[in-house]
Amino acid sequence: MSKLVVLVCGGGNGAHTAAGLSASRENTESRVLTLFKDEAERWTNMMKENDFTVQVNDPNTNKCTYIKAKPKIVSKDPAKVVPGAHLIIFTMPAFAHPTYFEAIRPHLEAGATVVGMPGQPGFEFQCFDILKDKAKSCTIMSFESLPWATRILEFGKTVEILGAKESLMGSIIKGKTKPSHDPLQSMQKIVGLRPVLKQTSNYIEPYLLTKAIVHPPIMYARWKDWDGKPLDKEPLFYQGVDEMGAKYLSGVADELMETAKAFQKKNPKLDMSHVIHLTDWYRQDYAKDIKDKTNLKTCLHTNAAYDGLVHPMIEKDGKFMPNFKYRYLVEDVPNGLVVTKGLALIAGVKTPYTDEVLLWCQKTMGKEYMVDGQLKGKDIKDSRCPQRYGYNTIDDLVSIL
Repeated sequence: MSKLVVLVCGGGNGAHTAAGLSASRENTESRVLTLFKDEAERWTNMMKENDFTVQVNDPNTNKCTYIKAKPKIVSKDPAKVVPGAHLIIFTMPAFAHPTYFEAIRPHLEAGATVVGMPGQPGFEFQCFDILKDKAKSCTIMSFESLPWATRILEFGKTVEILGAKESLMGSIIKGKTKPSHDPLQSMQKIVGLRPVLKQTSNYIEPYLLTKAIVHPPIMYARWKDWDGKPLDKEPLFYQGVDEMGAKYLSGVADELMETAKAFQKKNPKLDMSHVIHLTDWYRQDYAKDIKDKTNLKTCLHTNAAYDGLVHPMIEKDGKFMPNFKYRYLVEDVPNGLVVTKGLALIAGVKTPYTDEVLLWCQKTMGKEYMVDGQLKGKDIKDSRCPQRYGYNTIDDLVSIL
């Protein structure tokens, strides 16, 4: 088989990891497209004098493996890296997806596979909207989350994998042109043995399996009654979830399950058998990292991959204030919670937990998505809910398949 050409789009934690791993795989060429400021130049210059290293940590043994492999090219010019790419992986935040879709469109070749990792809810809607007919000649994939918990140790030089999921669900929409390399096998080659990549029945399943709904309920429960006074230290995020946080998080997850059931009942083409509750997802995907799998709260508290992760905060004079402009809200609300709310409306499912969290989030963000229980606020245009793209019925959703 010909060499697999992988283009990693983005410059953050996930992009560093995907670029390093793909560069290390046999018969694979790794490229990077990063459009943000001078990231491409900085990354390129760093690799002139240094190795590029992926540090893989095993939280169970405390041992590290070091993978050293450089991507062939890091550029901000899509004309230099898109042509000839078989696998184009989006690893940047969802708010940046439109910019990258626009950038790759003129150079995208038939038979390529475009991958959201994670795609976040609404990835396919936006993909078809911006790439138009070119999307129909490509395979479109989207995974529910990143395969790993990962962080950059030194930009352009070293990235650390804190933990890998056991399995990861992803959807595939086949294009009119057959890809030269099997999309799922190619992605498995890049990520390695873990996680095991599994294909969902359709593109809606990952929306309802989405982890984009995790952060807003945790933020809501922690800060809804905050008195506005600065804190002496940064509170733990996942491992700091209390009973109320677990209640709202589980409640939103319950509503996703009800939406999945409603879709399958109303249209058998939308098989939702892969949609599981968030608690079960944690037990499955972090099986080796979680010590106590009793319930959702214990799964969060004893997940080694979450050790030490704190709420997004702003420090000033040794005190800490919550950062409500962090991606946990600004990305996961318009590209997560608003999308799943839109799906619930189409399915005819009531969502009291989602509504309560969403109303607080949009007020805190200074946005308006939901008004009187409907997605008709002035900022819907900045979300990826199905209604924005003209998908208002189950038949509309099925038309993409």
